[in-house]
Formats: sequence, C-alpha cells, structure tokens
Amino acid sequence: MLAETICSAASAAGLGIAAVTVYRKRFLTATRIAAYSLVPVGLVLTGVVEWVAGIAFKPSIWLGFGVLGLSWLLFMTTRAVERRSGTTRAERKAARAAGRNEAVAPAASAPSLGAGGTAGPAAAAKPQAQPKPKKKQEAAAPGDDFSDIEAILKKHGI
Repeated sequence: MLAETICSAASAAGLGIAAVTVYRKRFLTATRIAAYSLVPVGLVLTGVVEWVAGIAFKPSIWLGFGVLGLSWLLFMTTRAVERRSGTTRAERKAARAAGRNEAVAPAASAPSLGAGGTAGPAAAAKPQAQPKPKKKQEAAAPGDDFSDIEAILKKHGI
C-alpha cells in the first residue's frame, strides 16, 4: 500500500514538472517528462509493484536468488579451470571426432576409412599422381629451417 502511494506521488510530481515545462514552451521536453512520470502509475496498475514487494520480503525468494548465484559461480569456476588446463571444448570435440574417424573392420589389420589410406588393392596398383610443387611452396630442407634466423642473429652479433 505504501509503495502504491509513493508511486502515485512521484507521478503527480512528474506531471506537475511537465506542466511547468509546457508553460515555458518546451513541448518536446514536457512530453518526455510526462511519459517518464506515468511509468510508476502504470507499474502500480499492472501489479508489478505488488509483485516486486512480494519478492523483496520473502526469505524463500532470496534463497532462490542465492541458489542461482551459486550455480552461476560454479559455472564460471569450471570455465576458468577449463581455460587454464589448455583444452577447450572445441579441442576435446575434435579429438573425439578424430577417434571416431579411425573405423576398423572386425577382421582388418588396418583402418578401412583412414584419412590418407588407399581404398583397396586396385588403388594400390595405380600410382597416385604427385602434384608439381610450385617454387614458392617448395618444402625446405631440414637444415634450411633455421638458416634465415641464424642470419638475422649473426647480423646483430648474437
């Protein structure tokens, strides 16, 4: 009952300020003030104020908010631990998918659906065409991997 009275008084004060603003010929501002001042009365008439007052004074409601906060805290803790461990959900999902792709027939000694494997004896008889490497994409020799880094270090006297 007290909340409804306070909301009604706030609306009346806002409408009074809007009337003064209209007198000063600032119609757009007065319309905006009137709109804001009608919000508390609208909340009282829809029952939102009574609902909020009912929530604020019930201990079971606050217990529910506490449980929601605890669940949020646990969720955030697991996310932080997951980030520190270095594995993400996407990495674990990719690892599981890679494990499923290695399908092996019951009597087979090798995977039947391997990523780069052959389809059967007919495919083994045919030589696979090797694509010609382009000059920019040629693989570097194992010793050449660090030659440019060594040159930079020598240039700086390290």
